[in-house]
Amino acid sequence: MKLMGLDLAWHSEKNPSAAAIGQLERGVLSLEALESTLFGITDVMAFIANEPSLTGIAIDAPLIIENQTGQRECEKQLSRDYGSRKASCHTSNTTLYPAASSVVLSMALQELGFGHLADSQWQIECYPHPAMIECFELPERLLYKKGDVTTRKAGQIALASLIAQLASSKVLALQIPERFSYILTEAHIDSLSGQALKSN
Repeated sequence: MKLMGLDLAWHSEKNPSAAAIGQLERGVLSLEALESTLFGITDVMAFIANEPSLTGIAIDAPLIIENQTGQRECEKQLSRDYGSRKASCHTSNTTLYPAASSVVLSMALQELGFGHLADSQWQIECYPHPAMIECFELPERLLYKKGDVTTRKAGQIALASLIAQLASSKVLALQIPERFSYILTEAHIDSLSGQALKSN
């Protein structure tokens, strides 16, 4: 099956979203494509349209927001379970996000046949920090987006090392072709600054 991971920017018209495409076969997920400069839902939908055989899309963004105030129940549960490990959720509600681009995207995907909890084609909301804590057995969230430049670089280098180790995973091996593997090198991450470091 062909899978897509989407890191949807909170303000997707101003900030770039990023997507990865992988082919899953016999317990190995092979990275096939990376795109880090998708601006707005139109760009995201155009990218998806170029991948007609997609089975599933995992999206780092709130896909269903029905509460007017406070947090969604899933956010409360994740914060209860992972708050002590510095991986609480951001708050999503219709007051803060009256026309959330993530909800617009989710509805557009439903029209294309990507249902919630569906069998053939599906979309799922994901929250990477708890996922990384569980996958890599971490004591707490990795600081790769927050803090000063030195902290963020150290966090990104640590995360890159963990991602590279997935090549030998007995659960689900991640195969990264040579044309993408430089992204995980310490030298590449160390060379980044400003917006490039943030985008990485």
